[in-house]
Amino acid sequence: MAGREDGTRRTEGESTAETTADRSWAWGLLDHLRPTGRDVRRVAAWLADTLGATVSLQDETGVLLAGTRIAMDEDLFTDLVTGRIASASWEGEERCLRLVRVERPRQAAACVLAVSRPTPLDRRASEIVVHTAQVVEVLLRADETTTTGDRLRRAASDLRLAILQLLMVEDTVSARRVAAGLWPGLLDTDTACVYVLECEAGQRDRLVEECLHLTAEQALVVRCPAVDEHVIVVAPGEVEGRTLTSLAGRHPHTFIGGSSRQSLAQTAGAYGQAVSALAVAHFRPDKAAVYAERTHPERLMDPAALREWTARALRPLDTLAHHTRAELLATTRLGLEFTAVSAAKVLGVSRNTVRARMERVEALLRTDFSDLTVRAVTHLALNHQVGLDGTTGTGTGEQAPRARLADLMAGPAVQTWAQELLARLDADSRDLRRTLRTWIAAGGNSERTAQILGMHPQTVREHVRSAEPVLERQLLSAGTDLYEVVLAHLAVGELRPPVLDPAKPDHPDAPVHG
Repeated sequence: MAGREDGTRRTEGESTAETTADRSWAWGLLDHLRPTGRDVRRVAAWLADTLGATVSLQDETGVLLAGTRIAMDEDLFTDLVTGRIASASWEGEERCLRLVRVERPRQAAACVLAVSRPTPLDRRASEIVVHTAQVVEVLLRADETTTTGDRLRRAASDLRLAILQLLMVEDTVSARRVAAGLWPGLLDTDTACVYVLECEAGQRDRLVEECLHLTAEQALVVRCPAVDEHVIVVAPGEVEGRTLTSLAGRHPHTFIGGSSRQSLAQTAGAYGQAVSALAVAHFRPDKAAVYAERTHPERLMDPAALREWTARALRPLDTLAHHTRAELLATTRLGLEFTAVSAAKVLGVSRNTVRARMERVEALLRTDFSDLTVRAVTHLALNHQVGLDGTTGTGTGEQAPRARLADLMAGPAVQTWAQELLARLDADSRDLRRTLRTWIAAGGNSERTAQILGMHPQTVREHVRSAEPVLERQLLSAGTDLYEVVLAHLAVGELRPPVLDPAKPDHPDAPVHG
């Protein structure tokens, strides 16, 4: 038997029941420490409901963090937040006030938990307030830890993006310097493969974390700044590439495209290859594809002739300072591969900057990027230029003949590739080949194509879209896939070769009019 303070007696069963009732609030308070319930605003609401009171939580500056604002003496508030006192109580005719100091991690000043109600707080209510203050302190500490962790993760993510952007403009030296401090050895390589993984936008953070785990942070994993569904990975080793490819099979709605092995200076080109391969992956049962070098027309051309033609085509840019030239070339490569908006996001600059740089290249090359054939040929020159060492000619000491674009396209390997590629369209009774040829000549404009062919613009778009799985290339968005199809049309003579320098009538690539 146990005795009360007033001398009355109670049985053991009565004592247990009463204690359980007195302590039932503790279980409700503990619920707020569960992962799904960690919110100081919910704790403040629970305390207000439990005590039938008004509750507020304010920081040292008076900012309301939770609950309803309660007026209190400024000097008393200052004493609490600065640590002169730990708690205070005040009773008046209309309200009773209880104030408790709540420590904040890594903060010189504290918060104040205030409870106000018309009746005084008894022992049970005071105990609830004290324990609630302890729970709030734990939640603030956990929130601070989570916030710090989030900041570190965001900082690491921003650094990885900065490294990628440096690689995109061929600044491999700076990229290695940035990476060395946090990820030693990450870019201690001359070559790498670029992979682009696609998933649902809401699943991207999960995919990023899985990529980081699988590669043991030995690959550069970046959230694509241009496409919310994409993750870009620069993988120096073969093992990382094989590991990443397995992700497409393990997760629904996940696809992966990979580039061929390229030098780090060619990261921008490798990125374009990976995006092209990603388009093919959508038609593959394993949802994975690697860029096929055998379909790359540049590989089928005479190397010496292509080298001489590329150096000559881009010679107007040689007057620029090295860093300016590299910046313009890298920006134009991405601008031709993607939209100006997407290129700007990848490079971390404004779209107006991208357009201004491309317009400067247009002016120097004295050409017009609104022409798809010009874009395709310039894209060919820019991508091959990365491999040039600043010399021209065949390397034999003899004066090499001036190669023309027509000469590059006339080789038997290029001819065979172009004819076989376009012949895939011949089986369709809708004459997709004619529609595609006309659409390219019209600058990819469906309305102009429809006027020329006498059909509806939507029909034009359907024809072009139908050609994509047949050719295994994306056509409605500018990029390597489309430019290869344009080059195939140029090779078989179904499109007029572009005039790269219209200001010079004797330009070697200018069409000859009989």
